[in-house]
Amino acid sequence: MSVAEPRRIVLFRHAKADWPQVNDHERPLAERGRMDAAVAGRKLADSGIPFDLALCSTATRTRETWKLAVQEFPHRPKTVYEERIYEASPGELISVVNETADDVHNILLIGHNPGIQGLAEVLSGSAEPEPRERMTRRGFPAAAFAVLSFTGPWKSLEPGVATLLDYWAPSE
Repeated sequence: MSVAEPRRIVLFRHAKADWPQVNDHERPLAERGRMDAAVAGRKLADSGIPFDLALCSTATRTRETWKLAVQEFPHRPKTVYEERIYEASPGELISVVNETADDVHNILLIGHNPGIQGLAEVLSGSAEPEPRERMTRRGFPAAAFAVLSFTGPWKSLEPGVATLLDYWAPSE
């Protein structure tokens, strides 16, 4: 694959988590979160994006979100569970993505707010009007995802270089 071909990165916030008496990293999904994760997985599968790599936070709620969502995919991409995604800022998330090999075309990043929403906003130098309006109006609720596109090697991903192509959030 040429680095001149557009790449896609999908930023996917974990589904709704429960609040049991465990530390934050170990919080599981709530019942609604389990349902929304599967619906988000179907929406991602329907997008037709052939994901090469999933980068997922090591937190329980992100791993559970990914496990439920990926069941809807026609094929499972390589998955890397990355500790640095948990509680990461947009800049830290960019650093993680910058390490991706150039033979990877499309990435799915499963993480947390405020980092995921911040990253979507920071990367989007331009946007299709409808997705931008929906993301602005809805924010980035649990199980939401944004689809961005950019051209160049992963190490060149930086603020403002991507275009927001699509945005989806579960209905409330």
